[in-house]
Amino acid sequence: MRLDKFIAENTGLTRSQATKAIRQSAVKINGEIEKNSARKITQEDEIYFEDSLLAWVESGQYFMLNKPQGYICSHEDGDYPTIYQFFDYPLAGKLHSAGRLDVDTTGLILLTDDGQWSHRITSPKHHCEKTYLVTLSDPVELHYAQTLEEGILLRGEKTLTKPAKLEILDDYNVNLTLSEGRYHQVKRMFAALGNKVVGLHRWKIGEVKLDENLKEGEYRPLTQAEIDNLGK
Repeated sequence: MRLDKFIAENTGLTRSQATKAIRQSAVKINGEIEKNSARKITQEDEIYFEDSLLAWVESGQYFMLNKPQGYICSHEDGDYPTIYQFFDYPLAGKLHSAGRLDVDTTGLILLTDDGQWSHRITSPKHHCEKTYLVTLSDPVELHYAQTLEEGILLRGEKTLTKPAKLEILDDYNVNLTLSEGRYHQVKRMFAALGNKVVGLHRWKIGEVKLDENLKEGEYRPLTQAEIDNLGK
């Protein structure tokens, strides 16, 4: 691994900030000051940042998080806090989300440092289903299920959405299961039906359900069975 990448992942600095810190003699490798940000390092090296020893995090990390409203699924700082604030460094710097949720959407987020595993979840060719609890502003109409099953031509799109499954819970709440992830897809689908989404909560990905014991902002490691199921 490059030294600047390691420093960024372990401290919360950006890569450019890490490079600057390295050039300013803030980093030592095995007791010696190192100013080359591109230097390759291994777990055999002891890396110090401002005289504090940085820990190596073992690869192969898999978590589920109950995302609260108002957080973004990105490492970049912006107008909203990020979901990575729930994790301590260096773990926070190594993880990425296997798919994202909008800032106002809550529920199940999967995080890992395994790029191949997350690709199998997010790649359209694998058709990994995601299920959402959708709250609508107007009552559900009976034709919604058939229309969603047949596919909808969203505004600005050239192809129909893939068949979606609708389960009506009551007049204003439904479970919707999708096998694709177009931009703001759930909201746009119901807008095309003449309704408006006022609440959106993802509770299932593949066969893995959000742990009901996790409060908003809490996370836990995935079990081996969950990891294997999602990695198929």
